[in-house]
Amino acid sequence: MSASVVFTFVLRFALISVVIYFLIAFGLILSQSPSKTIAGDTIDFSSQTEAASQDPAPLQTYQARDGASLGYRHYGSNTTDAPLLIFIHGSGWHGAAYDGLARSIAEQAGIEVALPDLRGHGPSPETRGDIAYIDQFEDDIADLADTLRKPGQQLLIGGHSSGGGLAIRYAGGKYGETLDGAVLLAPYLKYDAPTVRPNSGGWARPLTRRIIGLSMLNAVGITGLNGLTAIQFNFPDEVLNGSQGNTATASYSYRLNTGYAPHNDYLADIAGLPPFLLVAGSDDESFIADAYEPTMKPANPDGRYELLDGQSHLGVISDDRTIGLIAGYIDGLRGEQ
Repeated sequence: MSASVVFTFVLRFALISVVIYFLIAFGLILSQSPSKTIAGDTIDFSSQTEAASQDPAPLQTYQARDGASLGYRHYGSNTTDAPLLIFIHGSGWHGAAYDGLARSIAEQAGIEVALPDLRGHGPSPETRGDIAYIDQFEDDIADLADTLRKPGQQLLIGGHSSGGGLAIRYAGGKYGETLDGAVLLAPYLKYDAPTVRPNSGGWARPLTRRIIGLSMLNAVGITGLNGLTAIQFNFPDEVLNGSQGNTATASYSYRLNTGYAPHNDYLADIAGLPPFLLVAGSDDESFIADAYEPTMKPANPDGRYELLDGQSHLGVISDDRTIGLIAGYIDGLRGEQ
């Protein structure tokens, strides 16, 4: 067989393989669409709706690098010796529901707390449930830190649920070396982590086939379809029909959903965490709380794990024990400074 015949055969095989690859990717994407309604049980939102009904701190704005004005709430001390904690809300919601937590942390720990409304979330986002590119959340958080942080001030990242996952991603990314500590409340690690219950306990409905197809396209540099919906959230009717229903974000694009979680190698992100505190409820409906330590400790031994007996996924936010644990952790960080 001549070299030209072999070359032609190889070329044809390669072209056929490429065509098959794209047919599979697009077939997966087209085979699944968002549902108009999501049936079934979801997690208990009563503590969140009660918190959101209170009068939160006023929403302020800062300017991100793309010129966008993004919202955040600010609490506590402005002195240079008080650490700054940027705490990130969970998926579908916004910073106002964490107002009580932020107030209590600022008061009891004597620190400065910022609660951002992530881009695509909150009362009036420019585009709800979407961002411009996968790493945009990390850039936005870095811009907020640059806006608020004083020279020599300790910087902590924190978050609840997906917000905790984003905090872990941030620690494992290009800004991780700026951090002095981390506070993680029932953080999301990854869909295949040992800590995650199926569909996060009925709360999340990922469009799995579509996500796989979009991941295949992204693997070869094709990102033009990343604005398609990739996940939906099962908000209870009392949230969607309540006074705060217009601030809920019920679905995410592929790029937002990807950027809201740790990188694919989530253990590498965990390894990048500074000394951290992790708090979760023993009765967490979304995650398996007692799996955090055996999953994370081999990657990073510099963490403290606390399980709150009888507490749920969202209830951990308003539990007084959570505030005490965070205050004690921050006191320890100050002592090490």
